[in-house]
Amino acid sequence: MMKKNRPVLRFLLLAPLAGLFGLIFGIASVYLYLAPSLPSVESLKNIQLQTPLRIYSHDEKLIAEFGEKRRTPIAFEQVPQQFYNALIAAEDENFYSHPGIDIKGLARAAFELITTGQKRSGGSTITMQVAKNYYLSSEKTFTRKFTEILLAIHIEQEISKKEILELYVNKIYLGKRAYGVEAAAQVYYGKSIDQLSLAQLAMIAGLPQAPSAANPINDPDRARQRRNYVLARMFTEDFITQEEFTKAASEEISAKYHGLSTEIEASYVAEMVRSELAELYPEDLYTKGYRVYTTINSEMQVAAQKAVRVGIHNYDRAHGLREAPEVLTPYILKEQQDVPVRVGASIWKLGESIPSINYELELPPSPDDLNRYTWAKKLQERNAPGDLVWAVITNIDDEALTATAFTADKESIVLNKESYEWARPYVNVNIIGNPIEKPSELFSIGQAVLLEPRGEEIFLAQKPEVQASLVSFNPQDGGLLALVGGYDFSLSKYNRSTQANRQPGSSFKPFVYSSALEAGFTPASIINDAPVVFEDDSLEAIWRPENYSGKFYGPTRLRQALYKSRNLVSIRLLNRTGVGRTIRYISQLGIPRAKLNRDLSLALGSSGMTPFELATGYMVLANGGYKVEPFVIKRIEDSEGNVLFEHEPKQVCPDCKKAIEEYQAKLETRIAENPEALFNQTSEELPLSLEEFSQQFPPIAPKVMDERVNYLMYTMMQDVIKRGTGKRALALGREDLAGKTGTTNDQKDAWFSGFNNKVVANVWVGFDDPQTLGKWAFGSNTALPIWVDFMETALKGMPHSPIQRPEGLVSVRIDPETGNRAYPGQPNAIFETFRAENVPQQMETPPSYVEPNGSDQTGSSQQDSENIAPEQLF
Repeated sequence: MMKKNRPVLRFLLLAPLAGLFGLIFGIASVYLYLAPSLPSVESLKNIQLQTPLRIYSHDEKLIAEFGEKRRTPIAFEQVPQQFYNALIAAEDENFYSHPGIDIKGLARAAFELITTGQKRSGGSTITMQVAKNYYLSSEKTFTRKFTEILLAIHIEQEISKKEILELYVNKIYLGKRAYGVEAAAQVYYGKSIDQLSLAQLAMIAGLPQAPSAANPINDPDRARQRRNYVLARMFTEDFITQEEFTKAASEEISAKYHGLSTEIEASYVAEMVRSELAELYPEDLYTKGYRVYTTINSEMQVAAQKAVRVGIHNYDRAHGLREAPEVLTPYILKEQQDVPVRVGASIWKLGESIPSINYELELPPSPDDLNRYTWAKKLQERNAPGDLVWAVITNIDDEALTATAFTADKESIVLNKESYEWARPYVNVNIIGNPIEKPSELFSIGQAVLLEPRGEEIFLAQKPEVQASLVSFNPQDGGLLALVGGYDFSLSKYNRSTQANRQPGSSFKPFVYSSALEAGFTPASIINDAPVVFEDDSLEAIWRPENYSGKFYGPTRLRQALYKSRNLVSIRLLNRTGVGRTIRYISQLGIPRAKLNRDLSLALGSSGMTPFELATGYMVLANGGYKVEPFVIKRIEDSEGNVLFEHEPKQVCPDCKKAIEEYQAKLETRIAENPEALFNQTSEELPLSLEEFSQQFPPIAPKVMDERVNYLMYTMMQDVIKRGTGKRALALGREDLAGKTGTTNDQKDAWFSGFNNKVVANVWVGFDDPQTLGKWAFGSNTALPIWVDFMETALKGMPHSPIQRPEGLVSVRIDPETGNRAYPGQPNAIFETFRAENVPQQMETPPSYVEPNGSDQTGSSQQDSENIAPEQLF
């Protein structure tokens, strides 16, 4: 009997051994097959995470981020230990003891799969998830799973547990485009990971299982359950105390979506930079983690944005309220107090205890309370333009002349008469309705209104229709300091600073005057301010340009004509200097030649150009006559901080140029004295070649304007501020400012461009669809106040820096009526500055009649007119 059972016993003994050896052989075979294809763990250390493009200001404040994946890689030490505890408790309790795989976990997962046909519990360790996330696809095959196991073991042998955790927390997807724990902390809580509470850390630690379906924004209840499971596991593993568990598990869900947390608002600048970079790095611009540092001054950019919005709202308030605010439907009316209503998932009556909702209400709440909080919830779903905030009118007091508004952030604000009295009905751009005597004429309970916080004051506001732009440069090197392309980038991506071709009006005149001074005119030259008529058979109408006042003032000095913005003088001046010559001169200053009209209307700024282009030309006026190229990208770095590109702009440096010229002269003298030195130009006294010597200095901007002409234009444009249309700029209390206003026909465009030798700024105000701003809107009262507000910040703490007076200029006393040199003792004489070769001759005695210096029409009266033939326009 025993003999008969021996084969059975032998089989029972050998079968398991055979199975074991077969399993080992199978595993070895799979390993030998897959091992050659396993990636190097060393490459894991050097792997490039997909990181978005980030754009920074000159002082390294974040302007924008572009990329599908929001990720901010951080070091192991920057993550709180409690987060690692939460992660390990929830995902991999044996992390610190296993070799990369958890045998028990894998066996449990395999058994559940075999017995139920479903995967109920995961067997993946954190190390296996690192292997999968960095190297493998998400396909669900046994080959991929086995490769994942082998790779996890391989990773554990090559790098530390600390490095594995750091890789994991930077790579893992956590929902809402957030990759890595730092990005998740910013997305869900608007804070860095090291600023989160225990409950918030547990919430993020619970996301890897179902980041899209179970995040606290998409499904708060499911996210809360998962968070509390993580907290329970932490308590079980002795990572937290009972008290910590109870407190964290009862904490309300505070997560909400937080968009990109930029440090300054400069969206128009960011889009300019992104567009330029898209041509340089078309393949990997949004994934390689490029860091771009711009020339933008963050303080000036903030000031520019604020100044533009304040200026737009000031214009808006001067023209009345266009539409009555929308009235929101009450949640419950007072007469409905006995009617049960649904709050959340519960049925509730007034007077009973209110069910749990997202607002803190006094119990029991009144109908007014419930209305306020319900309206606030509706307002939270609305995006307010610019810096405005949504609120709802909850109370009106005609006796006190006040209205109470409740904001989306549940703040109660009292609006006094000064806050809303501007909101008289809009009739048309020139007319507004009757004054508001009491708030009930304007407001009703439940109205959704926009409010503008301005310092300690709050004003009723409306979404503006008018637009504005501001461009500011450093004229010494062309660096862009600040740029605002419109009221709000989220409302309109159209960049008016760089894309809107508008007529600059009189703000273009300084270029025409500069050309005339270069041609030999002086600030004292007399041009007759008299009517002029342009006749052309090809035109449907005769052009009769006028001054804005409609008056003519006769012979006028150029200096006076500029600060009083006399149109007829500008036209006659251009006619005398020549349109073609003037265009050639202006185009070398940086104004695109193709945009300049080849007729006398050029004198009035009729050529369409962008504010960016106009400001570029003004840099030459501001820096002493040197052409610098505008730029915004200063440096580009890769994700490791390696510099890929650094811009070296041409700079204004008269001393550099002078030193190079002196060195060149010494070299030429040495060669002249010793011709053999031509083949050996250096010596102990002159150790460098001219090229080597020049390389010690930055690239030097070329001179495109005579420095004496530049200085004369500077003083003439100073007078625009001191005694002309730019007087509002005197509020800045500085002696180094110069500029020019501009207003086009029918007040469709309002401008002010001004500068000292450190900052140039240009402001434009108008409608995108050109239409009148109103008969009282000019550059002096619409654009200039924005410029003043901006420059107050831009020049703060900056020493006064007037342009230096060059050699070759002479100041003499002149007759203000004729522009000629004053006779000795003349009582009304004034000082004027001339280039030495243009100084008028000394008058010996008072003349009975003196022909005006440079007059184009001697003795003409204010009513004289002149016809200019079409062929004279070119």
